[in-house]
Amino acid sequence: MLDALRWTLRSLVIDALLIPEYRRSGVAFNPLSDRVIRNPYPAYARLRTRSPVHRSRVLDGWVFSRYADAEAIFRDYRRFSNMPTNRRVSRQGVYFIPPRADWSLLFLDPPEHTRLRGLVNQAFTPKAVNALEPHIRRIMAELLDAIPDPSGFDLMAAVAGPLPVIVIAEMLGLPPEDRLRFKHWSNQRARILEPLISPEERKRAAAAGEAFDAYFMPVIRARRLQPKDDIVSALAKAEEEGDSLSEREMLIMLRLLLVAGNETTTNLIGNGMLALLKHPEQLELLREDASRIPGAVEELLRYDTPVQLDIRAVVDDCEFQGFRLRRGDPAILAIGAANRDPEVFEDPDRLNIERSKGSNLSFGRGVHHCLGAPLARLEARVALEVLLERFSSMRLLADRPAFRRAIVLRGLESLPVSAIPA
Repeated sequence: MLDALRWTLRSLVIDALLIPEYRRSGVAFNPLSDRVIRNPYPAYARLRTRSPVHRSRVLDGWVFSRYADAEAIFRDYRRFSNMPTNRRVSRQGVYFIPPRADWSLLFLDPPEHTRLRGLVNQAFTPKAVNALEPHIRRIMAELLDAIPDPSGFDLMAAVAGPLPVIVIAEMLGLPPEDRLRFKHWSNQRARILEPLISPEERKRAAAAGEAFDAYFMPVIRARRLQPKDDIVSALAKAEEEGDSLSEREMLIMLRLLLVAGNETTTNLIGNGMLALLKHPEQLELLREDASRIPGAVEELLRYDTPVQLDIRAVVDDCEFQGFRLRRGDPAILAIGAANRDPEVFEDPDRLNIERSKGSNLSFGRGVHHCLGAPLARLEARVALEVLLERFSSMRLLADRPAFRRAIVLRGLESLPVSAIPA
């Protein structure tokens, strides 16, 4: 309650401070406002229309809201870097910059990024991901079996939250009794992706990372001696041209897999089901023909993407779309805005699971394209298929389910629904 009050008060103060920003550009972009947390898309539309390359006071950087600009920056790591050393924002406290020893793939560029991703790719082949489908289907069935009363339950707590963490925990070869710990660590650790988090949140994120490392250190050493059929063992033996992952690199990689394989897929399932339940005619199309589900997953990724913003740093002074960017300036890619750009998507504010034109930017582009994208798509597809098989109808029990107070990772606090078994 106190955190919510602080958030609202800070947002109101920021609104007042943004008057000069509005006068300069015609837009005052406050991503912390409750209105934007509930629905950021009207604010994104104003940015695209009035100030598509927008200097944001709150985010202390440039916000790019057009599809073409975001895609170009995604692909141009030489001018727009993931490396924290290229960012000046750390001294202003807007973004969390981890210690150099903790940099994951999210904070690296080629050639180091290329080296680590090449080693990890061996543990995420398409064949390995596709082989998980029957297993994910079984997990979904068990989760639905455990719902005490389908006439009223929280879809986030029952399905969207546990499914990804169970899948990634089992891929890592870890026991069921530790899943709640992983979910807790993941939730705490994921906050470092959010700008403007409090010092307390940073401490909790650091503590979650330390707890995770303490847990996995003996697991890694055990797998090196006695490999099993899991990702930890695969990473332990991963090798390319005589290179391999160090113990520290393995720990950092496993941290990333835990967060990336959990939080974003939870939000994809939750946001996607909310969109479908608010558009029952689209849900009915899926009931009529399940072959539409893979396309529906792409449309749900576009319509309310789980990752709304991604951040790069300008490597050297340069000009972009007529604006002078300085070395170290944050380049904030508004993925949620780009995914509704009318230059790419016809009638972009309409949910249309049969949409055939345009490719969403939800998993990025270029060298940093999300490693776990095939797994996230598979989990979302199977979740939709099993839900539609199990329930003949579903409806919302809340007119406006609450979204968590976050501006990078967009997801629901809860999703109360009522369902009738098939």
